[in-house]
Amino acid sequence: MTLTAPAPIAFPPLTRTDLVRYAGASGDFNPLHHDHAFARQAGLPDVMAHGMLSAGLLASALTTWFGAGSVLRYAVRFRSPVWPGDRLVATCERLLAREDGGTGCLADLSLALRRSDDDVVLAGEASIRITL
Repeated sequence: MTLTAPAPIAFPPLTRTDLVRYAGASGDFNPLHHDHAFARQAGLPDVMAHGMLSAGLLASALTTWFGAGSVLRYAVRFRSPVWPGDRLVATCERLLAREDGGTGCLADLSLALRRSDDDVVLAGEASIRITL
């Protein structure tokens, strides 16, 4: 079975408000994510996004492409910090499909969330079920 990789999904630039909203939703109020002075004192150039916010963006692309009910497995590796103003793009790098008893197929995916300068900030893998 041949499947083509879906088109990349670009997200709007990440804002400080996005970070504060995510902190409220997740309960993660680590000052590295919202307090500029604290982040600078820790040696960072600015506050950074929560890693799980990046993972959530990539997961939202995955479910947009294939549907929430199709995801069987999802795993990520954090590669680079994400900063306010970053423009992130979700891509499906590789899609290997195999038939599943004639009713559809299973596919193993290699995913990436990239900064607009093409730096991979999050690498991911997923397995999905596609019903014919």
